[in-house]
Amino acid sequence: MSKVVLDVSMSLDGFTAGPNVRAEEPMGDGGERLHEWMAGDGPDARAFEEVNAMVGATVIGRRTFDLGLRPWGGTPWPGVPAFVVTHRTREDLLGDNGGTFAFDGLEAAVRRAKDAAGDKDVLVMGADVAGQLLGAGLLDEVHLHLAPVVLGQGTGLFAGRLGELIPQGEPVAGIATHLRFRVRPAAG
Repeated sequence: MSKVVLDVSMSLDGFTAGPNVRAEEPMGDGGERLHEWMAGDGPDARAFEEVNAMVGATVIGRRTFDLGLRPWGGTPWPGVPAFVVTHRTREDLLGDNGGTFAFDGLEAAVRRAKDAAGDKDVLVMGADVAGQLLGAGLLDEVHLHLAPVVLGQGTGLFAGRLGELIPQGEPVAGIATHLRFRVRPAAG
């Protein structure tokens, strides 16, 4: 069964994007440095290959979609369906790369993404939607790529929502330090 996985690069001071996020700088000032590990070799290349191999569908926050559509030119992974979490639904959108964007509420987007992912996982994109998923008990794992960057300010992970992460496996060090966690379900 598909898992819902947040796979995110983060600065040493806890930001997933730099300050001043805008259309011209979708990752904010200096935020692109968070992804430099993706061009690395050795452990970084293996971590990047694992991300690409696991994704069967994505759940994307509306702001991430709005900022990312132009640079992506379509869905973040060609041919992979994307489900945009929004209160402003619209007709599905076919990306230039053959992927489809569908627009829905949080729970419906996750349900549809899991169905579409088949035996692969659902990858989460966007700090706010990740926080919503954590708060709703819909997030299964977090794969964190800790980049050797200090941004000083920007977009924090999980938008202030609380949860508990259980370390899985050993940290892997390359340009970034790659960490994996399982989300402990809230008691209830």
